[in-house]
Amino acid sequence: MKDELYEKDNRNIWHPLKPYQKGQKALIAKQAKGAWVTDIEGETYLDGMSGLWCVNVGYGREELAEAAARQLRELSYMALTNSHVPAIELSEKLNEWLGGNYRYLFSNSGSEANETAFKVARQYHAQTGQPEKYKIISRYRSYHGSTFAAMAATGQAQRKYKYEPLPPGFIHVKAPEEYRRPAEYSFEQWSIACADMMEESIMMERPETVAAIIMEPLITGGGILIPHESYLKKIEEICKRHNVLLIIDEVICGFGRTGKNFGFHHYGIQPDIITLAKGMTSGYLPLSASAVRPEIYEAFRDEDESGHLRHVNTFGGNPAACSLALKNLEIMEKEKLVEQSRKLGDRIRKEFNQLMTHPYVGHIRHKGLLFGIELVKDKVSKEPIDASIVGEVVATCKEKGLIVGKNGDTISGLTNIITLAPPLSITEDDVTFIVTTLREVLAKVK
Repeated sequence: MKDELYEKDNRNIWHPLKPYQKGQKALIAKQAKGAWVTDIEGETYLDGMSGLWCVNVGYGREELAEAAARQLRELSYMALTNSHVPAIELSEKLNEWLGGNYRYLFSNSGSEANETAFKVARQYHAQTGQPEKYKIISRYRSYHGSTFAAMAATGQAQRKYKYEPLPPGFIHVKAPEEYRRPAEYSFEQWSIACADMMEESIMMERPETVAAIIMEPLITGGGILIPHESYLKKIEEICKRHNVLLIIDEVICGFGRTGKNFGFHHYGIQPDIITLAKGMTSGYLPLSASAVRPEIYEAFRDEDESGHLRHVNTFGGNPAACSLALKNLEIMEKEKLVEQSRKLGDRIRKEFNQLMTHPYVGHIRHKGLLFGIELVKDKVSKEPIDASIVGEVVATCKEKGLIVGKNGDTISGLTNIITLAPPLSITEDDVTFIVTTLREVLAKVK
């Protein structure tokens, strides 16, 4: 039976981000509980990446399954061209979490949430007398999705190669990076310089053509790049100065991942549009949202035949997904998982300090339960270690029962970072296993 499943998997499933390898065996999961996944061989793994950065409350939550089942029995579907109670209640709860007053457009994935944000930004400017404001600025090494406009906004050349040309109107600038900043700058100075580059790009493109800036509060899949505290405030000031909307992509950073409700809460800003997904349901059902400031929404109260938002999503805001999301946020509040993310993240970072003595560990970055360990050939030159060695670290961790990630298929030559983003519900024993396993694996890297 197991051999048959592997054979059918190889015959029928196209696994994303997996280079072709004849006869390869994927991990075929059978069940999961807490942070642990069990495959069809009976082997168990601590999922140090929460699936794809999303299973924030952990696996096997009966109350989430029950919330979805109960809603499916009562009302299985209603498009949000009309409305339903779970979507209304979820929007209220999201405003509590965000600390703002937003209108919500629901979708199914982070890519769709960002696509929706781009449409809103462009139409908003058209309806406020500046139809030529259409360009979107983002940052190199960022990731904003796999659909075509979201991929155009993404600053990872490897993800876009062979799919181009992509939609026009997307511009990229350098992101502040502490580890690889020019030696003559302090980190704060370099962060401000990068913000100045953003403003320079707006000026070079002409401010009257720039609709929005999109950024994660900290770059995640591109290598866990965390800006100085002054950076996002400076970006917000630039946006206001040039009438450019600020879109904050919280698809990964949101819902407690960084030790606060949302990543932007670390930086004292209030975005114009916020995109949400992944941790909103802890990955149990597809759901995403684009949260839009009411002042932007007001521009769409236009009686012209094309003055409303002509956008729809068949499954966005499905009643069962919204009900499950509400229960998910209730669990996070009850169990204080945002606080736990900060607390356990700090513990892991402290225990990782001894890794800095390793000749190939160049830098460790984290916020909450979000980590990047950058591996280099030489600490003085900071030359990235070979991607094959990063792959060996990931594979050896898996052999020892720990799933970690890497920033593969991002920027050629800079795919040298081990990533870690375990469920926020991990236990102290889980933390010990993560730390011990990574130490053992990295100790064997020669």
